[in-house]
Amino acid sequence: MIRRSALLIFFVFSTFLQIENARAGGGPLGIDQRWSYDDSGIYKRSIQKNLLTLLVAGDFAGALWEGDQSRLGKTMWQSVDSTILASGSAAVMKAVFTRSRPIQGNDPNQFFQGSGHYSFPSGEVAAMSALVTPFVLEYRQDTPWAYALEALPVYDGVARMKVQAHWQTDVLAGFALGTLSGYYAHSRKKSFTLALLPGGLAIGIKRQF
Repeated sequence: MIRRSALLIFFVFSTFLQIENARAGGGPLGIDQRWSYDDSGIYKRSIQKNLLTLLVAGDFAGALWEGDQSRLGKTMWQSVDSTILASGSAAVMKAVFTRSRPIQGNDPNQFFQGSGHYSFPSGEVAAMSALVTPFVLEYRQDTPWAYALEALPVYDGVARMKVQAHWQTDVLAGFALGTLSGYYAHSRKKSFTLALLPGGLAIGIKRQF
C-alpha cells in the first residue's frame, strides 16, 4: 500500500511540476522552483488552515466519542497518534535544517539560515498525510475509494507552494514523513496518545451514557 500511495503521490506531483515548471530547478533533487504567488480561490491561506484545523479537530473528537473498541475508533486513535508524531518530527526537522521559504528569497539551496527559516519539511503536509494514512491502510481493501483521501495532502501541498511557503522537496518530504508516521501508528495495537488519557476514554464517550 505504501508503494502504491507513493506512486500516486509521485504521479500527481510530477504532473503539477511539469505544468508549473518549464525550466530546471534547484534544491536537493534539482526540482525546486518558486511558483507564482496565488492566495485566492481554493488556495487561499485561510481555507488551507481551516481545512486542516477542521480535520484534526474532527478526528480527535471522533476518537474520543468512539473509543478504541470499534474498528473506526481504533483507526481514529491511530490517526491522532500519527498526526502528533508527524507534526512533532516535522517541527524538529525544521529547527535543524532552517531552510528559507520561497517567499523569503528565490533560492532553494538556502539551508541552515537560522531562526525564522522553517521551510523543510512542510509540517502541514506531513500532518495531513499522517491523518489520512491510517484510514487508507485500514479501509483500502474494503473500498478503493479510500485512496481518494490522498487528495487532501496533495491539495495541501499544492496550496502551500502556491502561497510560496514551501519548495517542492519540502512538500515531498512532508508526504513521506506523514505516510511513514501513519504506517507506524497503524501497525501498533494500542494508541500511545490514548494511554496518556483517562482510562475511561478507551471505551468511548458514547458508551458512558
